[in-house]
Amino acid sequence: MTVAPAVPNANVPPSLKDNRSWYARNRLRIAPWLFLAPAMIFFMVYVIVPIFQSIWISFYAWDGLGEAQWVGFGNYAELGEDDRFYTSLWNNILWLALYMLAVPAGLFIALFLNQTVTGMRLYKSLFFFPFVISQVVVGLIFAWFYNPNFGIVGKVWEFFGAAPPSILGDENLVTYGIIFAGLWPQIAYCMILYLTGLNNVSPDQVEAGRLDNAKGWKMLWYVILPQLWPATFLAIVVTVIGALRSFDMIAIMTQGGPYGSSNVLSYFMFEQALSEYGFRMGYGSAIATVLFGIMLIFISFFLWKMYRDERVEH
Repeated sequence: MTVAPAVPNANVPPSLKDNRSWYARNRLRIAPWLFLAPAMIFFMVYVIVPIFQSIWISFYAWDGLGEAQWVGFGNYAELGEDDRFYTSLWNNILWLALYMLAVPAGLFIALFLNQTVTGMRLYKSLFFFPFVISQVVVGLIFAWFYNPNFGIVGKVWEFFGAAPPSILGDENLVTYGIIFAGLWPQIAYCMILYLTGLNNVSPDQVEAGRLDNAKGWKMLWYVILPQLWPATFLAIVVTVIGALRSFDMIAIMTQGGPYGSSNVLSYFMFEQALSEYGFRMGYGSAIATVLFGIMLIFISFFLWKMYRDERVEH
């Protein structure tokens, strides 16, 4: 005689099966959204809505207090004829190109610090220090370094019998000086990402590489770096975003000078919209929209790359 398989809750009356409320039946699905809801609301109110407001304001001529006048694409047309905009855009490209040096520099410092030698904790603390101090403090420190009268750079030049350069006062040097200052904490951040990634490197793969006579650069290129790709990807993303939204260092060290030669789009936007010489909210919003478009291209590419890598892995 064949025995029918037991069916869970087969003897429970239908009235008892559906007696639970909708929330009780779906609470496991709802719980994550309840935890995410406060953050999503704040993100919507303070990020998404202002983005669309800024895009909308970019079509107006408005001083922030009086009546706004519709100008359509007039602000964008003015941007196309503004030499200061092209200077700021070029400086942003320069920031983006040179800031990427933080990624390989952070990698090699992490490889150096990922050793078991005496005093390594002290070395790690010294390299980690730039990451924990404020960008404002970094800007002040390097402004003192670059000072031709009492700064370290000026003293070094005088030691060799040369006239000290005014790095922050030279239109050809100022942007490079600020980028170099910004690289100091950015390298520390990339170093931390790589140190975390090196802790997850598989020792079995390293041993297998040694058995195949992989040493030095070959070990690094074929065994270590492929396992550090997640850390490399994150380091590139944060470095690109940091380069495009650079503001603090310019505001502290030069305020866009001399003669606007160190301006970037974010500071140029502030200068036009919010500074004492600006109050052109529509024009500043147009600059912000252009910067947002540039960042959106990079962020979309990184999200697509991350999504594609996730699909390949699964």
